[in-house]
Amino acid sequence: MDFLALKNISEQGMELVNPTSPEKVLRVGEMAGLEAGWQVIEFGTGYGEVLALWAQRFGISGVGIDIRPHACQRAEQKMSRLDLVERIEIVCGDAAAYSFEPGTYDVAACIGASFIWGDFHQTVRHMRPAIRPGGRLVIGEPYWRQALAPPDYTRGQTAVYTEYELLQIVRQEGFHVASVIRSSHDDWDRYESGNWRGLLAWLEANPDHSERQDVLDHLHDSQDEYFRYAREYLGWALYVLQ
Repeated sequence: MDFLALKNISEQGMELVNPTSPEKVLRVGEMAGLEAGWQVIEFGTGYGEVLALWAQRFGISGVGIDIRPHACQRAEQKMSRLDLVERIEIVCGDAAAYSFEPGTYDVAACIGASFIWGDFHQTVRHMRPAIRPGGRLVIGEPYWRQALAPPDYTRGQTAVYTEYELLQIVRQEGFHVASVIRSSHDDWDRYESGNWRGLLAWLEANPDHSERQDVLDHLHDSQDEYFRYAREYLGWALYVLQ
C-alpha cells in the first residue's frame, strides 16, 4: 500500500494533520496579522482545516492545494458544510506545479508540507513570489531539538534542520522571523495517537484485507520511531516570516 493511501487511513478521524492545535493555528493567524478580505494561499492544505479556521475567525478568502483526491474531497465537503465555498477554493493537484499570479496573496502558508519542494529552504524560495510586498509566509516545520541527535535516526531525516539553521535560511532569503509558536509534547502525543487510532480502526474493520500487513507494519514502524527517537529529538513549530 502506498504512503498516501496509508495517510488516508491513519488520518480518517483527524482534521488538523500536524502536531498543533486549533488554538495555535488561530494564534499564528493573529501573529500574521490576518484581516477580513485578505487573500491566502495554502500549499498542501490537507483537509482544509487551517483555511477554514482562518476564514471563520478572521474573514480571509483564498485557495488551498493538495495532491490527494481523498483530502480534497473532504476539504470541499468541509467548506460546503461551513458555508465557505464562495470564499475558499480547493484545488486538487501538485502544489509545486500550481500556477499563480505573482504578488497576489497577503499570506502564503505551508503547514507541515515542505516536502512539496524538498525542504524548508526551497519552500521559502518558492512561496515568496506568491505574496505582495509586505506580505507574510506561515510555515509549519519540524526541527531538531538537539544538534546531536542519533546518527542512525538523522540519516533518514536529511531535510530536517536545527532551529538556528532555519533562522539562517530565513535571513538568506530576505525574511525575518516575526513569530514562532512551538508544539508541545502534548501536541505531538495527540497527533501521533490520532494517526494510530485511525490505523487501528481500519485494522479492526478489515481483518481479511490483502494489504492488512502493510497497515500493521506502518503502525508499528511509526510507533517505534516515535517512542525511540522522535518524541525526544524532533520538534515542530509554526513560523511567521515577514
